Amino acid sequence: MTAPLLALCGVDYTYPGGVMALHGLDLTVAKGRKLAILGANGSGKTTLLLHLNGTLQPTRGEILLSGQPVRYDRRFLTDWRRRVGLVMQEPEDQLFAATVGQDVSFGPLNLGLTIGEARERVAEALTALQINELADRATHTLSFGQKKRAAIAGILAMRPELLALDEPTAGLDAHGVAHLLDALQQLHAAGATLVFATHDVELAYAWADQVAIFHEGVVLRQGETAAVLADIEVMSRARLRPPLLLELAQLLREECGDEVWRPPRSREVLLAQLRERLQDDGNERCCG
Repeated sequence: MTAPLLALCGVDYTYPGGVMALHGLDLTVAKGRKLAILGANGSGKTTLLLHLNGTLQPTRGEILLSGQPVRYDRRFLTDWRRRVGLVMQEPEDQLFAATVGQDVSFGPLNLGLTIGEARERVAEALTALQINELADRATHTLSFGQKKRAAIAGILAMRPELLALDEPTAGLDAHGVAHLLDALQQLHAAGATLVFATHDVELAYAWADQVAIFHEGVVLRQGETAAVLADIEVMSRARLRPPLLLELAQLLREECGDEVWRPPRSREVLLAQLRERLQDDGNERCCG
C-alpha cells in the first residue's frame, strides 16, 4: 500500500502560555485527493495547516512525509516547503514584492533556479490562476480576490505536490469564489493534492473528496465526504449543521425509496433529480 503524502500521528501542539491547540491529532492526506478540514472558528484548523509544511513543530507526536519522519533542519525544511505549499487566509501576509511578477518569482529564485527558469515558472503560475495581465501590476493596487490568486500563484510557482489553503473563499464574492475554485480544480486535474481548511459545510460537501471534522484540536472523523457529513452525531459535536443540499437529497431519497442512490454534490444535479421526480408524479396523476 502506498504511504499517504502526509500523515500526522498523535500530534499535540501547545502555544506559549500553555494554550493547547492540538490534542493527540491523527490525520492522513492521500496523494491526489481534495481534503477539507472542516470545523467551527477557533477549532484549531489554522494551527493544523501550519504543521503541514513545518512552520510549527509539534509539542508531541510525529509527522510523516511520504512515509518518512520529518526533520526541522534547514535542508529538510527547504525541501518540505517546496513539496507542500501553504496559502494563508489573508493574502497580504504573503505578498511583499513591488509587483505580482516579482512576488511570484521569489520562490523559484529562492530554490536556486536560473532567471530563465524562474520566468517560465512565473508564466506557468500566472496562466494557471488566470492573472497573466497582472504580472506588472503593483501588489498594493490589487483587489482582495486578485491578491488571493497572486498569493496562490507565488506558491504554485514552486510546483508543490500539495497545496494547503486556509479559508480559500473567505472575503470573496460569488464570482470570485467560482473563479478561484475553477482555477484550483484545474490544478487538481493536473495532479496537485489540495487541502483546505474551512467552516463552510456547503463548500466542503460540493468540492471535497474527503472531509476531516475538526473540533477543539481533534479530528472527530475523517472519510468520504457524503458519509462524514451525514453523521449527525459527529456534526453536532463539532457544532456544525449538515449541508442543506445533502439534507434535501436525503429527503428525496426517502420519498423515492431508492436504495442504490448516490447523493448529488451540486445544486444543478439535485434540481435535475427534483424535476424528474415532479415529472414522474405528474405523469402518474395524468395516467391515473
